[in-house]
This record gives sequence, structure tokens and C-alpha cells, in this order.
Amino acid sequence: MIDALREHVKKAYRSSVGKKRQDLVTPALILDLDVARKNIKFMAERIRSMPADLRPHTKVQKCTELALLQVEAGAIGVCTATVWEAIVMRRAGVGDVLVANEVQGPEKMRAFAEEACREERGSLRVAVDDEGNAAELSEAARAADATIGVLIEVDVGMGRGGVRSVEEAVALAQALDKLPNLRLDGVQGYEGHCMLEPDQDLRIKKARDAMDHLGETVRELKEAGFPCPIVSAGGTGTYDITGADRRVTEIQAGSYVFMDNFHGSLVPGFSRSLTVLSTVMIKHGNTIVMDAGRKSIGIDFIQPTMVEYPDYQARYFAEEHALFDVDGGCPLKRGDKVEFVPGYAPTTVNLYDAYHVFENDVVADIWPIIPRGPGHIGILT
Repeated sequence: MIDALREHVKKAYRSSVGKKRQDLVTPALILDLDVARKNIKFMAERIRSMPADLRPHTKVQKCTELALLQVEAGAIGVCTATVWEAIVMRRAGVGDVLVANEVQGPEKMRAFAEEACREERGSLRVAVDDEGNAAELSEAARAADATIGVLIEVDVGMGRGGVRSVEEAVALAQALDKLPNLRLDGVQGYEGHCMLEPDQDLRIKKARDAMDHLGETVRELKEAGFPCPIVSAGGTGTYDITGADRRVTEIQAGSYVFMDNFHGSLVPGFSRSLTVLSTVMIKHGNTIVMDAGRKSIGIDFIQPTMVEYPDYQARYFAEEHALFDVDGGCPLKRGDKVEFVPGYAPTTVNLYDAYHVFENDVVADIWPIIPRGPGHIGILT
């Protein structure tokens, strides 16, 4: 099923191979592969100097080709946000996958457990923060004759998933110890609230406070008889802080591959590799209208900007349009092509079926964006 979908996408966009940017139908998602490789190499080199390993989060890219490049560069595996992403990554050959999220619902649990029983494909783990959820997962694992590795998720300040206290973590560990077909492998603590902090000094303080709480939880779990060989945390915005903490064993950074406008302002050393190509479809006086709106580009946290004209700020992004008020010196005219840097890459990629992969300024390949839901992988049929 996955191979068939890959071929379907590649066939649909095959006519783009060999074309230059100006010849593409827009909106089009563009990946500069040379820059992406440099970002992957830079992160791999930085991580090698730190005590933590790298487990890239593939919710950003949803692309097996990029995930395999990251593993080839030294990543120990990947993490995902959904069961479907995890299944696709495993079937693509990534041998160590963590669903860095809770799994809820019988269909998702069954799909996860049935994938976990395929031990020849490698390790598959998931986060838990609730005894009832763990019991349901245990039952799904028993039915599939699988053993599932779990990480206790700890709320380190984000206020989303995770046990809210050290005592809750210990109680959950004790409950997990009694549930068949589950294996406690460690903890996860995502300091996502720190990623949004633009002040570097304050971001460092917040991230260290978050890891102190996670470290205290690990210490108490060990004292209660539950060793934690895996301590998973971090993201692109804090990889250099959390990755340097000797209590953390792996970092879940992912957006570094693309470096959108949001992440690009947080950490140095990475370059932009992902853009959205758009066309000027309307021009009236000093107003230009592009054909890439909210349905084509992520505007979360910070607005997209034009690569060649970064000083022009959008008046607003509508569903299918981006409106810019420009000055008299702007050379853009109707029919011109413009590249946007997404405000937020993760909510840009999921809008597309494929990357137009550029090398030497032409489309060298088409990389499908597949793991978006059960209908894309046929797992429930």
C-alpha cells in the first residue's frame, strides 16, 4: 500500500522533474536538498559533541527520505506525533521509532500493537500518562501478542500531556509494572513552552528548570525501583541547552531540517531549505496578490516572508491569497514567481502531497508526503 501510494504521487508530479522554479505550477512546496543536507550534517556534528543522542521528530517533514538521511547521519531513530507516521517510518526502514504522544482509541491502539509485534522491524515505543490509557494499551498488546515499550510522559511546564507530579509518575510506574505486555523504558518531558521564548537567557533558564523537574522525576523513579534508560526531551529551539544536560539521553529536534521563520530566529547555524513557490496573480497599484494563502503555507506564530523581498510584510493571508502592499520600487508584476519562507514549517508540509526536491537549481526528484492518516496507509483495511 505504501509503495503504491509513493508511486502514485511520483507519477502525478513526474512532469515537474527537470524543471526550474519559474516553470512550476504554483503553489509548490520546494526543498533545497543541498541546504537540507547541510542542516542535517550540522546538527549531527553538534549532537556528537553533546551527551544526548538525536531522535529527530518527523511530524515536521512527514517524509521517509529525509528521515533516512537523518539516520544515515547518526540519528538513533525518529519520533512521530501519530501512529500512522510511526507505521510508515518503520516500514520505510527506520528501526527505532517513538510515538512521542499518547495513543487513544481502539483502532489506533490495535494498529500500533499490530505494528509492534513485527519485532524484526526494530523498536517501537509510545508515551503514556494515564493508568486507564496504559491498561487499554496493554490489552491491545496482549491481543496482538506484542510487547510495547512505554515512556512515562512528565509535564515539565507546558501544561499539555504528562503526569503533573513526581508522585503521579511513581504511581503510574507501579501500575505499569502490573500490566502485561508493557515494558517501562523511561520518561519523556517536552519543554515546548520554552521554544516560544525569544529571550535566549530566559529560554535557557526555563529549559533548565524543566529538566530539573524531569531529572527529579527520574531520580525518584529509580529510588522506587524503576530505572529509566531513556530520558527523551528537547526540540530545535532548545537542543543546545537540553542536549548538553547529562540527565537527558535523547533530543527530539526536527524543524532544524527546514528552519522556517519561527525557528530561524531561535538557534544559529542552520539555513532555510523549505520554501513555497507562489505566483503574483493580481496587481493593482501598490497591492500585489499571491496565489499562496493559508491553505498553502503555515502562518503560525510568525508570518511568512518573501525570500527576495523580506522587508515587505503581508497585509493578511486569506485562504487562497496573500496580500502585500508594496512601494513603487517593487519590480514584481503579474505572472512573476516568488518564494515564501513559511512562518511555520510543520503546518505547511501537511498541506501538500509532495516535495519538489531541487538540486543544481532544477527539480531532481519528487518526494511524497505520505503519513497523514489511516486512509493513506490502508492499515485498517
